[in-house]
Amino acid sequence: MPDLSFLLVQALNGLASASSLFIIAAGLTIVFGVTRIVNFAHGSFYMLGAYFGVTLIPRLLEVANSFQMFLVAVLAAAIGVGLIGVVMELVLLRRIYKVPELFQLLATFGVVLAVQDLVLKIWGPLDILGPRAPGLRGAGRHPRPSLSHLRAVPDRHGAAGAGPLVAADAQDPLRRVGAGGDAGPRDGGRARRQPGAAVTGTLFLGAALAGLGGALQTPKLAANPHMDISVIAEAFVVTVVGGMGSVPGAFRRRC
Repeated sequence: MPDLSFLLVQALNGLASASSLFIIAAGLTIVFGVTRIVNFAHGSFYMLGAYFGVTLIPRLLEVANSFQMFLVAVLAAAIGVGLIGVVMELVLLRRIYKVPELFQLLATFGVVLAVQDLVLKIWGPLDILGPRAPGLRGAGRHPRPSLSHLRAVPDRHGAAGAGPLVAADAQDPLRRVGAGGDAGPRDGGRARRQPGAAVTGTLFLGAALAGLGGALQTPKLAANPHMDISVIAEAFVVTVVGGMGSVPGAFRRRC
């Protein structure tokens, strides 16, 4: 019969996976709630966050080998992906807010194909695993985890704490757009008719959340060119079951 420590570590594993998926789904549901566009490229933002993470984290850790620098690298990766989301909104989405939903879906799927080719050109086809956070190494080195090893859990499970923080902090930007916690039919149409700074900011936030989810996974999940497709299906399920445009719904259904 498994002992208490083993069950506790496994519970933390499940919580970390659920929180990471919520972070990704939160970005997807925020973008849909404000723009009413089903952004199929959201998985690509997640993948770019992972690749930015495995690129930035080792370089910044060479400057200062500390957990704080690890967090700086993760946040920098998320911000970089958020800026790419802004470019996509300005160049592509702003032109298709009023076209039928099928054309919107096809347009964002085109972004998926373009990002995959870009990733293969820059990073290649091989998996890339990022370094663990300094000072929190050691998880997974013991054949059987115990309570004494829980100090290493944050190294691979930082998303477990990040999920609730995102659930709380994502409400304020949505209220500024006028959508509240449920960015649904009340304001989505207005955002499509009047694209502006608020909508562009929403795309930045949604893309940054996807990038954050990808960067947080780098210590335990290798970045690879196919991770965008694998995560987008799960994110769509969480978003639909929780209520399209509802951040609290996505949080309740996943966590």
